[in-house]
Amino acid sequence: MIETHYLADILILLAAAIIAVPLFQRLGLGSVLGYLAAGVVVGPWGFSFVDQIEIIQDIAEFGVVFLLFIIGIDLKPERLWSMRRMVFGLGTAQVMLTGFVIMSLALLFGQPLMPAVIVGFGLALSSTAFGLQILTERGDMGTHHGYTALSVLLLQDLAVVPLMTLVSLLAADASLLHGIEFALLEAVLAIAIVILAGRFLLSPALRLVATSRTAEVFTAAAVFAVLGTAWLMEQVGLSLALGAFLAGLMMADSHYRHQVIADIQPFRGILLGLFFMGVGMSIDFSLISQYTVEIAGIVFGLLVVKSSILWILCRLTGAGRADATQVSLLLSQSGEFGFVLFGLAAVNGVMENDLFQFLTLVIALTMMTTPLMANLGEFLSKQFIHTGEGHDVSTTHIEGEWPHVIIAGFGRVGRRIAMILQAGNVPYLAIESNPDRVREGRREGFSVFYGDASQVNVLKAADAEWAGALVCTLDRTAPALRLVHVLRLLYPDLAIYARGRDRQHCNQLLKAGATVAISETLETSLQIGRAVLTAMGIFEEDTTELIESLREEYY
Repeated sequence: MIETHYLADILILLAAAIIAVPLFQRLGLGSVLGYLAAGVVVGPWGFSFVDQIEIIQDIAEFGVVFLLFIIGIDLKPERLWSMRRMVFGLGTAQVMLTGFVIMSLALLFGQPLMPAVIVGFGLALSSTAFGLQILTERGDMGTHHGYTALSVLLLQDLAVVPLMTLVSLLAADASLLHGIEFALLEAVLAIAIVILAGRFLLSPALRLVATSRTAEVFTAAAVFAVLGTAWLMEQVGLSLALGAFLAGLMMADSHYRHQVIADIQPFRGILLGLFFMGVGMSIDFSLISQYTVEIAGIVFGLLVVKSSILWILCRLTGAGRADATQVSLLLSQSGEFGFVLFGLAAVNGVMENDLFQFLTLVIALTMMTTPLMANLGEFLSKQFIHTGEGHDVSTTHIEGEWPHVIIAGFGRVGRRIAMILQAGNVPYLAIESNPDRVREGRREGFSVFYGDASQVNVLKAADAEWAGALVCTLDRTAPALRLVHVLRLLYPDLAIYARGRDRQHCNQLLKAGATVAISETLETSLQIGRAVLTAMGIFEEDTTELIESLREEYY
């Protein structure tokens, strides 16, 4: 039985998020700041509606766990390989150089070495949520500056894992010069065991669960794999987040990945939002009145240092002045992983709580500047292009990220469409809920993955947003109509080709938003009819004219 006090807190937090997040998104400030503002309003510096901050933060830690899992499962080896030069070149240089510069400044202002390291590299990380949101809203993901920004953000996501591991090692009283060899050996052995277990046990276990055809059991298995791996890493002195990241890596190439992502995303979204609300409730706003000049100077200095370093590095890697300006200003803020990293350091005693409060406020303020900085970057880049000092590469697409085709359903029709696309060298992936069909299809070389294709979240996990076309071949009429309707609402420009059972079903699919709806019964009849007419001696021209007139009348 949930205590009334906790239930009231939960309702207050949900209400605050429901109001604040859509409002901040409409203002162009992003969901992260919306959650932070909601936490501020209901917390001690607002109306003090919620006072169980520690309990909320303990629960919200699982949001970070699921976030690291999603990062791990999204790191497909082929994608990393296609972007390797920018990710491991520019991205690594940005994190290392910016981290060392900020760390040096922290040491200069009297911080001890270990906190200075965490501060330097924590503030070097930018906001993935803000960066990707702005690039997506402006349709810039396929441009050169979008590709460059994505590469930097991807490396920063990867850098979170070793940084959180470093905090865990420091919290376990292991210094960088004494005793770390044993700690690292223990960690490496634990990671090796997890990877081997995942490689040889995870997929068979998920296949066994999938054959039960019980959605909630599959969800439970996915959550168990994530939390189980996270718990194991914690037992050897590492972080829960590292374990979740490893669990994601183990599933990155699994044909169950899209269904797992769809099942985990709701947990990640809700709990991560709760995490940011907890951060908002813990911000000490009295620091603004106490250190107004210092905070303003640090925020301004941080924006200048980060954008300057990234601008220089972009230019060194061959980017034009326009692209370098847009990327550097877009990623000039510190991001949500700073909250995660500094919070972990404060909880484990590696960082003083006063410093954590100060840095939390600084990060929040830099994030608030993101829309302004992004607009400034866009304005300046246009000036460079107009004066001939930049180059317009708005049509440059990311290597390996060309639009693909998604096939919802891998039955008889879906398999034949996959064969045609494969023969035409068109990239595609098929989603099928029957694990036997998936196993058989993959054995025959088809790009088919396990998942319920009637669930929009599964198709989102398959990157439906970037698909060139979607083919709906679902057997059941009601799920097919619902899927087409929801996809059309979410993606107005997506080309949707749907298989209908008969004329009535085709009309319903077209009304639901299908671009083209083809009746399988009609086409079968027409093909057989054509063959019979030809066999009976009817001229080919007359046969074709008759068949086309019937097809046109039907549709």
